[in-house]
Amino acid sequence: MDFSKYEKPEYYVNRELSWLKFDERVLSEARDKNLPLFERLKFLSITSSNLDEFFMVRVASLKDQVHAGYKKKDIAGMSSEEQLKEISTQTHELVRVQYSTFNRSVLPALEKVGLHLVAEHENLNDKQAEFVDRYFEDNVYPVLTPMAMDSSRPFPLIRNKTLNIGALIAKKNNKKHTKELEFATVQVPSVLPRIVEIPSAKKGERTVILLEEIIERNIGKLFLSNDVVCAHPYRIMRNADLTIDEDEAEDLLVEIQKQLKKRQWGEVIRLEAEEKMDKRLLDILKKEFEIKDADIYSIPGPLDLTMLMKVYCLDGFDEYKSPQYTPAPVPQFQNDKDIFEVIREGDVFLHHPYMSFDPVVDFVRQAAKDPGVLAIKQTLYRVSGHSPIIAALAQAAENGKQVSVLVELKARFDEENNIVWAKMLEKAGCHVIYGLVGLKTHSKITLVVRREETGIRRYVHLATGNYNDSTAKLYTDCGIFTCDERFGEDATAVFNMLSGYSEPKKWNRLIVAPIWMKNRFVQMIEREAEHAKQGKPAEITAKMNSLCDPVIIAALYYASSCGVQINLLVRGICCLRTGIPGISENIHVRSIVGEFLEHSRIFYFKNDGIDEIYMGSADWMPRNLDRRVEIVFPVEDERIKEEIMHVLDLEFRDNVKAHILQPSGLYEKQDKRGKTLINSQMEFCREATERARAAKKEKKEKKRVFVPAEPAEDIIK
Repeated sequence: MDFSKYEKPEYYVNRELSWLKFDERVLSEARDKNLPLFERLKFLSITSSNLDEFFMVRVASLKDQVHAGYKKKDIAGMSSEEQLKEISTQTHELVRVQYSTFNRSVLPALEKVGLHLVAEHENLNDKQAEFVDRYFEDNVYPVLTPMAMDSSRPFPLIRNKTLNIGALIAKKNNKKHTKELEFATVQVPSVLPRIVEIPSAKKGERTVILLEEIIERNIGKLFLSNDVVCAHPYRIMRNADLTIDEDEAEDLLVEIQKQLKKRQWGEVIRLEAEEKMDKRLLDILKKEFEIKDADIYSIPGPLDLTMLMKVYCLDGFDEYKSPQYTPAPVPQFQNDKDIFEVIREGDVFLHHPYMSFDPVVDFVRQAAKDPGVLAIKQTLYRVSGHSPIIAALAQAAENGKQVSVLVELKARFDEENNIVWAKMLEKAGCHVIYGLVGLKTHSKITLVVRREETGIRRYVHLATGNYNDSTAKLYTDCGIFTCDERFGEDATAVFNMLSGYSEPKKWNRLIVAPIWMKNRFVQMIEREAEHAKQGKPAEITAKMNSLCDPVIIAALYYASSCGVQINLLVRGICCLRTGIPGISENIHVRSIVGEFLEHSRIFYFKNDGIDEIYMGSADWMPRNLDRRVEIVFPVEDERIKEEIMHVLDLEFRDNVKAHILQPSGLYEKQDKRGKTLINSQMEFCREATERARAAKKEKKEKKRVFVPAEPAEDIIK
């Protein structure tokens, strides 16, 4: 199908600007006064963390393009220079709103509930000042390394993302400080707590101060032969996008280790400086970092608001937080049966974090110990620091089982972590595949091969999220367990492909990228368009993290113009525009930003009443469809299909956390007046808890069945 008429730049939104809209939606949660106060702190922190990564990767990549003289425009018709200019305008505004929220709304609200954050050390009373000075002498001073710059000492190397205090110092005899001012800097140590609790002025209240304020107050003690003319915090963001020439890299592991060191010293792409910073000091930083005014952010408050997560974690404020949800047990596993027995009885659907992640961990643990298990194969992208899955895989290898693990070394910002435990797995005797040259392996699949009375049986776990027991409590993801032989054959083919590049002659059920996933999705979209043209029911409902693939978007525009009803739930980037006459009038897009991070990918096609549902690891992005190994799998069990349709239905009825994309490009929350409030995430929590409770009750009742004794004549021989 020729989609060229749907490829006009005005039909698309720039990817980076769409991402900024997502961070605005996160910030809007921090601004929502209906939320518990400490949850608002959490969203402010997430906004900052998101922005940091955006600069280190996305803005850095655009700067690289400008330096390289790259002139090609993006799908929205913007050059790299134009994107950087617009990003600068929008991020400055985002930061302004962020700090306005912090200073004018959050800080006063914290004061009201009895928590005082001393933002300036000058505001300490005598008792507090004495405490702070003693704390500095005992805990901080021994850790600090002040660095000066003069004719014999060059400007020091400042590490990426570190918080620092810059100062201008003058010799004691230079009374007027008119000349010979020297630059000095000290890093705020990340090994010490940034939030320090100090005595309160009022009984029953709590007071905290930031570590940089303690250092700033005592900075003169680091330069005893000098006067400190001024001292102000600053922070830099460097280019942290790894650039690896994989074809030239003989050993991917060695190359990535080299690049990780460089991440600390890449080009400076953003400078955050305290708003009231002395101009002379700012000029020195500007010159040494070779940074333009557009990349300098004057901050009216504490730098790096990710520290608010530390405030969130303070004890004693539970009433100002949402009650912590404990994932409910999965009903099918609320019995004494072996996990393999349960899977043999039928496919099992998992919906995290509403249902517990424990069965996934238990699946690997049991496989490691089960004498019938011959082999375990798994793809790993991001795992937790003390992963029980890693421990189970190592134990399986030590127990003599064949263990193959694909470790993705190029999982952004997890590279270092992944190298460490990949080496540990190798030592335990696992066969470790260190990713593939040119491709990231992002698929989520585990295969257990087991010898049983009936012969060899393959058990498969397929999912939309990582094998990470920590994030499984925070991210919404779906998965299935199955021992359907067709899935087992495909799973074996996937691992053979990953370890030896041998693609099978045919695939039974799995749709694999980059081989043919994009074509398959386009075909399914075109099929719905044909049904619409024939007057048959035609509908597409899709949920994902990001949508920016131009071919997929053009196909959706075509389907919409043919009359297909398209409902999209896109958490983050969405380069598609809604409401274009004759193009996208039948497309509706929403985004949910709630307690949990929406992460599952679900694709539904009406298919003339023969519903098709797929789940998997891939977003509709070029990187997922063209440059990654991804797996999307069909859901064939009718009961599970119903469950997934319920998931989609509830999320599209959400009127509390959903933001609706308008034809203007803005996202707006729905008018809730007179409507029953539906918060889909909280509903899933309630449903999962109720289901688990009902399953527990049923198990209890079954245990109370009395079995009559056999008649006496049957016993007497």
